[in-house]
Amino acid sequence: MRIIMEPGATLKELGRVITLIENKDYRPFIVKNGGSTTICVPAVDDKKIFAEIKALPKVKEVLPFSKPYRLVSREFSKNNTLINIDDVCIGGKELIIMAGPCAVESRPQLLESAKQVKQAGARILRGGAFKPRTSPYSFQGLKEEGLKILAEAREKFGLKIVTEVMSTEDVELVVKYTDIVQVGARNMQNFSLLGRLGKIEKPVLLKRGMMSTTEELLMSAEYIASNGNPNVILCERGIRTFERSTRNTLDISAVPALKEVSHLPVIVDPSHAAGSASYIEPLSLAAVAVGADGILIEVHPSPEEALCDGQQSLTFEAFKNMTKLLKGIAQVVGRSL
Repeated sequence: MRIIMEPGATLKELGRVITLIENKDYRPFIVKNGGSTTICVPAVDDKKIFAEIKALPKVKEVLPFSKPYRLVSREFSKNNTLINIDDVCIGGKELIIMAGPCAVESRPQLLESAKQVKQAGARILRGGAFKPRTSPYSFQGLKEEGLKILAEAREKFGLKIVTEVMSTEDVELVVKYTDIVQVGARNMQNFSLLGRLGKIEKPVLLKRGMMSTTEELLMSAEYIASNGNPNVILCERGIRTFERSTRNTLDISAVPALKEVSHLPVIVDPSHAAGSASYIEPLSLAAVAVGADGILIEVHPSPEEALCDGQQSLTFEAFKNMTKLLKGIAQVVGRSL
């Protein structure tokens, strides 16, 4: 439920509402939107409690949430969430580019990638140390060694890093090295993992499942937020449809649709949607045009030799050329790069 207080409500009057809620073993959140104060209690649907609270002084309205996702909804906060990692702000005016290879394959490969993507305008380095692969015989990642190489690249080039975690057992290890923890499409509804990530203090990049609705994506984000971590970045990466000309179908309309109902930042991963390097540039431009807060791009020194997703990885030159075009689109929609 949402408790909207009258203007001028004192701390004592707010305290009476909060005390009543806490005495019933619920956890309230105070949200300020402009000059109004709202007390949110996501877990409460009991209409008897509504009546008790409505009788307290300076309570203007007591309303239910209209959506099953609550903490990540616009009803909880009308203001956009800004996720700050030192000098990098995701969800603000600046369009954030995250780029790098699908997988960390070696130290030279990753360090050269970090150097090149930074020069082209990337603020965050991506690279998988743990790789979920369809085949058990495919390259599975360098694991902790890969995380150490990512951390070295961060120190050397000043980039933040994002990398994927695949299981609850690996959360502590990944958090030790990374700046942003990524949840892949296959794990979007791994609720044990989501609950565990709700207890960490680092942002979580949550990818949409390949056959999931935007509401299901938001419900997964709610698992993280309701466990204590409000810093969630939503990622549209294409969904599985009947179309076979691309690896997945990029749901470009998901960006404005998510932003309409949620205050969380939204980024787009055109690489996994396209499955082909030749489509990444136009899909990236479209993502920026519809309001994405960032782009997640696969870039590799030699895509033809990549151990993972080489066919959808840009060369350094192609990535550099694309970022120049992105600057123009960003300016048109009031963003900077």
